[in-house]
Amino acid sequence: MDKRIRRKLMPVVACVAGVLGVAGAQNAEHHVDFVERPGAVIVEVNGGPLATYVYREPQILRPHFKDLYAPGGLPVTRPCPPREGIDPTDHADMHPGLWLAFGDISGADFWRNKAHVEHVRFVKQPHSDKGCGGFTVLNRYRDGNRIVCQEMCEYTFLVRPGGYLILWSSTFESDDSTFYFGDQEEMGLGVRLATPIMVKSRTGGRILDSEGHRNEKGIWGKPAQWCDYSGWLAGVFAGVTIMPDPENSRPCRWHTRDYGFMAANPFGRAVFNAGPPSKLTVRPGELFHLGFGVLLHAGVSEDSVDLAAAYQDYLDLSKSMSASSPEEN
Repeated sequence: MDKRIRRKLMPVVACVAGVLGVAGAQNAEHHVDFVERPGAVIVEVNGGPLATYVYREPQILRPHFKDLYAPGGLPVTRPCPPREGIDPTDHADMHPGLWLAFGDISGADFWRNKAHVEHVRFVKQPHSDKGCGGFTVLNRYRDGNRIVCQEMCEYTFLVRPGGYLILWSSTFESDDSTFYFGDQEEMGLGVRLATPIMVKSRTGGRILDSEGHRNEKGIWGKPAQWCDYSGWLAGVFAGVTIMPDPENSRPCRWHTRDYGFMAANPFGRAVFNAGPPSKLTVRPGELFHLGFGVLLHAGVSEDSVDLAAAYQDYLDLSKSMSASSPEEN
């Protein structure tokens, strides 16, 4: 059986046993809290903002995070909506902050809001415990009257040595029909960075991957274990690192743009000039898993955060949480 089908859900409750087993008292010093609003949940760390999870919004037809902050209250994503005259306003309803979306699932386009990812319910309500917090949602992927698949999505929020860490675990399935993920650039986990962080900004940001490649020209279409997009904000070097789970069925290639955009794409092949067109098929009753770590970080210099160490920390946490999960029958 394919490892993408064997992959178990990692309950948020595992943050207590799994994370504290690795993080110990260091993580318990912090507290994660949630403020619920109509159609949204505000995530806070130690009384300051981390992000806002939006699950119902009329213009952006899929759940997403907006207004993400690194430690110190530094806004590392472009405001949603962008500010006229301050921020680039392109793709305003497609690049809300941080999101998982797909330009082609069985011919339906969920990236460009031509099909709808519908929030069904909270499977586990927002809750905190001993230095971490999280929630679990059930989403339905709808193309008109056609239900393409459903997604169980679990989010865990932590304070780590490198910054604020979001653990993202999505599992897709359909009991009734086969569905597939197609081959496009616009597939996977994306982030739109704050305007000062852009490579094209006045202060000049930086994109860096685990292989040492830099910026759009050096990184676009290449595989890497992680990719970071950072720049100067109020005298602090801050940014976002995306770290795909190595247990994903394929490594990610990176769709990066110097105008402040980065996406981890495990599906694109022909679109990245890396082989024949890709079509990843999930049959009825099978589970398809995607996992990511997203680090929001800030420091006094470009080298303040050890990104390789942060990636290893993410791997250690993932292994610990997976080991604490109940076995699937």
